[in-house]
Amino acid sequence: MITIDQIQSFCLKKELVSEAFPFDNSTLVFKVLGKVFAVCPLEAWESGSPSITLKCDPIYALELRNSYDSIRPGFHSNKKHWNTVYLSNAGFSRQFIFELIDHSYSMVVQNMPKKLKIQFKSHN
Repeated sequence: MITIDQIQSFCLKKELVSEAFPFDNSTLVFKVLGKVFAVCPLEAWESGSPSITLKCDPIYALELRNSYDSIRPGFHSNKKHWNTVYLSNAGFSRQFIFELIDHSYSMVVQNMPKKLKIQFKSHN
C-alpha cells in the first residue's frame, strides 16, 4: 500500500507546490499556487484508515465512484468536483494513486484564474 511519505514526496516534486495545515494540525494539504489539489487527514492515516481527497473532472469522478467502492464523493468538499479515495484494503496500485493525484493537479491548474495561469506558465 502507498504511504503518506510517498504521497508527500510525489506531490512536492510537482511545479509550484506547497504543503500546509490550513484547517487544523492534522490535515495535510497540498496546493499549487495557493489552490488545493490534495487533502490528507493524518489522524486517519495514523489510525489505519488512510485516505486522500482529490479534485476530479465531474464525469470522471462519477465513473470512478461507479467503478470502485473505495472512491466516494469528497469528504467535507464539493461532491461534484472532489473524490475521497479510501486506501485501506482497496488494493489500489501506487501508480493508480499517482495518476489520480496528477489528474487533480491538472484540474486545479487548468481551472486557475487567468492571473495565476500566467504566473504558472511564466515559471515553466
